[in-house]
Amino acid sequence: MEKVDISFATKFIAGIGKFFIDHSGFILGVIINIFIIYVFCKALDIFSRKVEMKMRQKNSESPLLNLMPVLSKIIKFVVIFMLLAGFLQSFGYNVASLIAGFGITGLAVGFAAKETIGNIFGSVALLADKVYKIGEYISFNGYEGTVENINLRSTTIRTLTGFPVNIPNNVLANEEITNISQVNKRRIDISVDIEYGTSNEKIDRAIAILKELAEREDKILDGARAFIDNLSPSSIVVRLFAQTHVTNYFDFLEYKGYIIKEIIHKYREEGINFAFPSTSLYIEKK
Repeated sequence: MEKVDISFATKFIAGIGKFFIDHSGFILGVIINIFIIYVFCKALDIFSRKVEMKMRQKNSESPLLNLMPVLSKIIKFVVIFMLLAGFLQSFGYNVASLIAGFGITGLAVGFAAKETIGNIFGSVALLADKVYKIGEYISFNGYEGTVENINLRSTTIRTLTGFPVNIPNNVLANEEITNISQVNKRRIDISVDIEYGTSNEKIDRAIAILKELAEREDKILDGARAFIDNLSPSSIVVRLFAQTHVTNYFDFLEYKGYIIKEIIHKYREEGINFAFPSTSLYIEKK
């Protein structure tokens, strides 16, 4: 019984030795490729960390920081696939069938995850076009708010009501987006209704007040216009049209409110009455 066991063990060891001798080139190639892949992945990780650190020093909120891990994985996959394909091809394996198999698998995965893939490509398109970045105020398709986060799947904006809204990036990539934060000037457009009973002198004065106020303010650009805009059913409408270099959305709202307050104070000082919706009834005496 012991002789049988020794004979079997000897044959088994001899078989393993013969396998390693016959396939020594293939095994050595596998070891070398594993070593190359390991060194490449480590080097890519070090390079990615250095690039990420430099990007954070320049702009800690850069959207590209969200893409770095994904880009690193994609590069690793492509390089590993090319090394394996070249290695197998050198030993006579049919790489074309392997690629075809990956193609069929990729097609199935693509159909199952088309929304996710669309969001990734949407993210790349938005970043390439530099449409917006974190902290900027944007408007699109009835939504507007401040961009709080950008990732591979979606963009988060906080609306004026204070609620966060997540929008898929493939939707945003196909929308007309207005980046309000990137404007270099804003329009101030204020209409004021005054009574029909206002005298001619006070009508002229109402227009002049708007013009003087625009010229006095250093935050309003040159070229402001003040004029009678319309005759509404219950008022004479005078209008101020100007532009300001106050571009931040909330600062602009505050500044516009300040201009309106100054108009109210000045009109009241000079006895120019504001109109409100009203109806006059005339009775004819016979």
